[in-house]
Amino acid sequence: MQERLANLLLTTHPQQRIRLGMCLLAATLMLCCICAMYLVAWAGLAPLAAVHQWTVFACSIFLVAYVLIRSGYSRRWRDPALTLFQNVAAMACVAWAYVITESARGVVLPVLAVILMFGVFGLTPRQMVSVLVYGLVLFGATIALVHWREPHDNQPLTLALAYLIVTGMVLLGSTVLNMRAHAARETLQRQKRQLALAVEQVRELATRDELTGLPNRRFMMEMLRLELEHARRSGRHLLVALLDLDHFKDVNDTHGHAVGDVVLRAFAQRVTGCVRASDVLARWGGEEFVLLMAHTTPAEGARVLERVLAAAAQQAPLPDGSGVRLTVSIGAARLHPGEAMDALLQRADAALYAAKRQGRDRVVWADRDAPEKIA
Repeated sequence: MQERLANLLLTTHPQQRIRLGMCLLAATLMLCCICAMYLVAWAGLAPLAAVHQWTVFACSIFLVAYVLIRSGYSRRWRDPALTLFQNVAAMACVAWAYVITESARGVVLPVLAVILMFGVFGLTPRQMVSVLVYGLVLFGATIALVHWREPHDNQPLTLALAYLIVTGMVLLGSTVLNMRAHAARETLQRQKRQLALAVEQVRELATRDELTGLPNRRFMMEMLRLELEHARRSGRHLLVALLDLDHFKDVNDTHGHAVGDVVLRAFAQRVTGCVRASDVLARWGGEEFVLLMAHTTPAEGARVLERVLAAAAQQAPLPDGSGVRLTVSIGAARLHPGEAMDALLQRADAALYAAKRQGRDRVVWADRDAPEKIA
């Protein structure tokens, strides 16, 4: 029951609930002020008829604000919470209350501090400065009007000046607090953006191979897990191929590890360029790579792997202008029903070693997985 009532009053939209909650809180505080005004009136310090009129005006302000926010109409404006409108209108209420309370004006001014408390966290610094200027002009004119209209015995000039000074202090203090709060929010937002960027960079480092720019083993393990689950649910094909550069140690021994890094990057770029957009190529470790082909039949996978063989056979340019020709051995396996990830990788690894034994520079499929029967 309570939740249904809360949803009725505040909606289920998170931001709308915050806006409406603040509006109702402000209305509750204004209700307390209305009670105080009636106590002042019953004490004979304010005309009861004037308090009635003031109450209608005060209630109308918050009713209009609530309806505009609750209906969603206020979302069309830059200030969907209507914070500026509520602050300006509430300050006008305080000024009016100051006029009609006669000898009890000291009760009214503290309400101004409560109103501005909402503005400290809901208004921009520019808006708060506008409220400061508006408040100084409004209360300066109100205090001057009261001092001019009433006998000086009721409100001596010194008391009027004291009220004006206190009002200015409240307005100025609220503006300074608003600027400090805004600066703190900006700092927090900047730190949040920096933290998000740092987290993204850490995530990138954790899932990317620094040398080749390909996904690393950690990333591929997660992709394999997800694709295996999807393949089991959908019943679609899933192929995994292990790629190992032939005689890569000779490249490092002959030309150095720096040249070996160049060759690895060139190989990664070539293979990436000849596989499909849906395929995932990752560096598995050293000169070994993994190619994941989801929703792919063995016949389709065989065509992709033939392109990989052809791309790898092209000469990789070296920094000195020469080139080195490499070949790649590939072991491929198709996911069997109910098969675990480790078993799939082991069969692909066994096929890779078979390709090495058979002379390298070839694709060997794991048993029963070849697109055509292997003799």
